Amino acid sequence: MTTDAVAGGGPSFAIAFGGGGARGLAHIHVIEALDELGIRPVAVAGTSIGAIMAAAVASGMTGKHINAYARSILSRRAEVVARMWSARPETLSQMMGGFKVTQFNIERVLHAFLPHQVPKTFEELAIPLQVTATDYFGHHLKVFSEGDLHLALAASAAIPAVFAPVVREGRTYIDGGMYNPVPFDLLHGKADIVIAVDVVGSPQEEGRKPTSIDLMFGATQLLMQSIIAHKVERCPPDILLCPPVSKYRVLDFLKIDTLMAETAPVKDELKRAVEAALRARAAA
Repeated sequence: MTTDAVAGGGPSFAIAFGGGGARGLAHIHVIEALDELGIRPVAVAGTSIGAIMAAAVASGMTGKHINAYARSILSRRAEVVARMWSARPETLSQMMGGFKVTQFNIERVLHAFLPHQVPKTFEELAIPLQVTATDYFGHHLKVFSEGDLHLALAASAAIPAVFAPVVREGRTYIDGGMYNPVPFDLLHGKADIVIAVDVVGSPQEEGRKPTSIDLMFGATQLLMQSIIAHKVERCPPDILLCPPVSKYRVLDFLKIDTLMAETAPVKDELKRAVEAALRARAAA
C-alpha cells in the first residue's frame, strides 16, 4: 500500500485515543504510523492522556514532533521536577506536611507540560475533537467539543487519588475514563474507518503482595476493561489496538524510553490493520 492510496481520495479515518496515564505514551507510535501512511483523521476523540494526545494531533502536530517533545521533557528527570515545581500548590496551608500528589492542580500541571502548539480553544483546532470527562455528582459522561480546550483536557485527566477534581460552573469533573476509557463510540458515523487505541492495561503479577494503591488502580483497570469489552461487543471499531503496556503504572512517565521501545511494534500492527481494512472495503 502506498501513501497515496490512503491520502488520495480513499476512505476517511477517525481515531479514538484511550486513557491510561503514562501508558498513553504508546499513542505516539500510532500517531507516527498514521503520518507514515499519509492518513489525516477527519475526527479525533480522547480520554485523559488520550485526550491530550488527540489535542496535539488536532492542533496539527506530527507524530515525530510529539515524540521529540515528550522525550525532551520526560527523558530528563531534572526537567520534569522543574516543571512540577512550577505547578506546585500556591498556598502555605496546602504545602504543610510536605507535598502530596493529590495537592497538585491538574490545570496547573497541564499548563507546565502542554506544548505551545495546543491552542486554548476547540475552535482553533485543525481537526474536530471530542474530549470526555466524568461529571462526578451528575453521574454521567461529559463530552467537550467547544470552548475552553485546556479546561476540557484538565477535566478529562483528573485521575482520582492522583489529582484534585476540576470544578467549573458548579460541576465537578474527574477522569473521563471512569465512564468511557476509549471513546471510539463517539466517532461512529464520522468516518469510513474508526480506529481505537486501548492503553488501559490490566493488573500484573509482580512477585509481591499488592499494596492498597496497587489494588485501587488495578480495580479501576478491571472496571475500565469491562466497559471497553461491553462497548466492543455492542459497537466495535473497525480497528482496535492494544499495545503491551500493562507492566507500567499510571505515573511511570520517566520510563518513556523503555515503554516506547517495548510498544514500538504497534506501528506495524496498525499498518497491517489499515491494509486489511482497505482490502475488506475494496472487496465489499
